[in-house]
Amino acid sequence: MLVKWEHTLIVGAFEDSGISPDFLLFFFFALRYWLCPAYVSRAMIECCFSKNLYTLSNMGIDISHKHDRKVYRKRPKSKNVYLGLLVKVYRFLARRTDAKFNRVILKRLFMSRINRPPMALSKVVRFMKKPGRENKIAVVVGTITDDVRLYEVPKLRICALHVTDRARARIHKAGGEILNFDELAVKSPRGKNTVLIQGRRTAREACRHFGPAPGVPHSHTKPYVRSKGRKFERARGRRKSRGFKV
Repeated sequence: MLVKWEHTLIVGAFEDSGISPDFLLFFFFALRYWLCPAYVSRAMIECCFSKNLYTLSNMGIDISHKHDRKVYRKRPKSKNVYLGLLVKVYRFLARRTDAKFNRVILKRLFMSRINRPPMALSKVVRFMKKPGRENKIAVVVGTITDDVRLYEVPKLRICALHVTDRARARIHKAGGEILNFDELAVKSPRGKNTVLIQGRRTAREACRHFGPAPGVPHSHTKPYVRSKGRKFERARGRRKSRGFKV
């Protein structure tokens, strides 16, 4: 009778508020048990913890979603209007054709210049010398640069975003052809008879500093050194007189 009377009293007092009566009953008994444990029996507390009264047991937790996003580009960061026109062309081709070639070209047009590394003319010649690639178009979403170590330039068909002046002159002198990407879209809208190549993205000098810390076993990471003089990175491990020499 005592439990029923107290429960009725609590419900009547808080019926207009938004607080659950079951939660208030649990709070009331817990407070009474903390102040005077002998007054409230253990059965009353267990009754409040049951499914019918203690509704908080079914509540969830708030998950932090501040890191839940996939970071990838949907458009180029550059404000170059000519690049924007190429994106329009290849966005259309990627949507209207099922060729993977157009989707790859579109994705690479979005990329930063770090991820569109330049490619030497000698590298292009090496790739295009492979069997079955004689009359195909070399496609590079980036820059083609000249290489003075290459003595003879064969006849090439190249499509690139940019070609340096010396590389352009050598290609034309050999009887080759240089295409823009809008011309390639007309000539080969599905990427047929093309070879898609790219330069090495880790060829930058900055990438030599990435990896395991310099000095740990089997690390070939280049340290950040202020100078290459006698006093810099020339002690332990570099000289016999300073512990050991590798």
